[in-house]
Amino acid sequence: MKKDDISPTLASQLEKEGVDLDRMFRFLDDLNAGKYDAPGGIVPETVPSFPHPAIVDRRGPAELSKTRAALESRLFHLGLPLSLLNGAQAVPSESEDLLLLDEALLRKIGIRLYPQTAYGVLNGGSASSYADNKKNRSLDPELFDQFGDLFHTLADDCRGKPKGITPAFLNPDGSPGWSFLFLKLRMLLEHKKAYKEEIGTLPEVILPSFQMTSVHTDSAIAEALREYVADPGLLSLAESLGCPSVEMYTASQTMMAAITHSSSGRPRKIFDRAWGRADTGIAMPGGHGQNFEVLAPIYRKLRSKGIRFAWLGNIDNMGYTVDPVSLAVFALSGFDAAFEESWRTPMDVKGGILVADSSGKLSCADIGPVISTERMLAFEAEGKPVLFNCGIGLFDLERLDPLLDEIPYRLPLRITDQDKDAGQYAQAEQITWEVIGLLDKPMFLAVEKSRRFLAAKMLMETMLTSLPPSRGSKSELASVSREMHTGLEKLLRNEYGLTEANGKWVFTSE
Repeated sequence: MKKDDISPTLASQLEKEGVDLDRMFRFLDDLNAGKYDAPGGIVPETVPSFPHPAIVDRRGPAELSKTRAALESRLFHLGLPLSLLNGAQAVPSESEDLLLLDEALLRKIGIRLYPQTAYGVLNGGSASSYADNKKNRSLDPELFDQFGDLFHTLADDCRGKPKGITPAFLNPDGSPGWSFLFLKLRMLLEHKKAYKEEIGTLPEVILPSFQMTSVHTDSAIAEALREYVADPGLLSLAESLGCPSVEMYTASQTMMAAITHSSSGRPRKIFDRAWGRADTGIAMPGGHGQNFEVLAPIYRKLRSKGIRFAWLGNIDNMGYTVDPVSLAVFALSGFDAAFEESWRTPMDVKGGILVADSSGKLSCADIGPVISTERMLAFEAEGKPVLFNCGIGLFDLERLDPLLDEIPYRLPLRITDQDKDAGQYAQAEQITWEVIGLLDKPMFLAVEKSRRFLAAKMLMETMLTSLPPSRGSKSELASVSREMHTGLEKLLRNEYGLTEANGKWVFTSE
């Protein structure tokens, strides 16, 4: 297909709404040619048992046991000194020279890997759905009513903004805290500080950050970053370290157009009868799974700068921070990628869970599109552990790079028919974490939700985590939020460099 195949009116409307028509036509040509007809991901049969050989328990102090030869080989491959193993403990064994690395040593090794590691965020979402009254109220009507005017004030301030630059938490006095993006940048500086304290100097390349924005959020995020560069909360620490306050690579995701309903048969075309009006389409997102295509040039640029490992996660997860211990465990183990999972709570209703097919192969299945809520709850009723995807991946770019050109065609394409006020059409999207099913050797880290997964899919979650209800509330959600609040306070202190003073969280240097 090409632009001349649709009306100028439709083309103009879709382009104004952020659709890259050339890319959209390539997608339709590939779709109609059968390039997306590969098997659509694994068929969920059950959830994995725990413990499991591919799942590392990271809830308590970490340790790693491997042969000396294997560890020396990995350290050599990573360019790290073999003398790091002097701190390891010998494990009695009749047949192998085993060494045990405790958490302190793993942390030291992980920090040494910072110059080979990048940190990325999926930062394309807006806060419109996040601040929607009806959706937030459905989480817990009683608790929603308790927040009253505070919710509506915050919601009004969030609407229309990129979610990443809205407040990540509320201060004890109820005022808004710093944004998700600002805190991520501060966290990276804190880890650069840890490297300098460990090694003595900072290299030119260390923990660069990257992001995928959307065509609708990119300009507002770019403006925020320009303001952040000179903000004392970042600048003072950056100047003391001798590094930039903000170092960010950005790629922007364009919108897709709704396509014709399955009842219209093949070939699929751009849907052009929205609300019964001729030459009218619908622009819509294509899913975060497109990041492997959109970010491919950045991944390859990072590799050219000596970056071996890249984290990728959601901007709205306060628990998504650099973790040197997990980095070391992953780097020394030789897996393709590592993904973090936590035990599901009542707050975890939007996202994916870890599943297994009939052969035992593991992948992530999104609740709704891939696995029903009823089936997930049935697993829990049977006493099976349901691990919720934290939306945090750590990739070995040496393994990921050769796959980047084929992932867009191998990642399951979810085409769902819609029957709404706008008409009968279909939406095509891909889910990032289904990449797990394409990897030969994925690793999974079972983590504490309160430490690694404080995600905010709705504004109420941010409010409940920041200002949890009193212990007098019998709501199950209230109980979970108190646990999350404890986790948030630890993160603000230990990862983001904040301390509480006079009802507000401030940077320790202020």
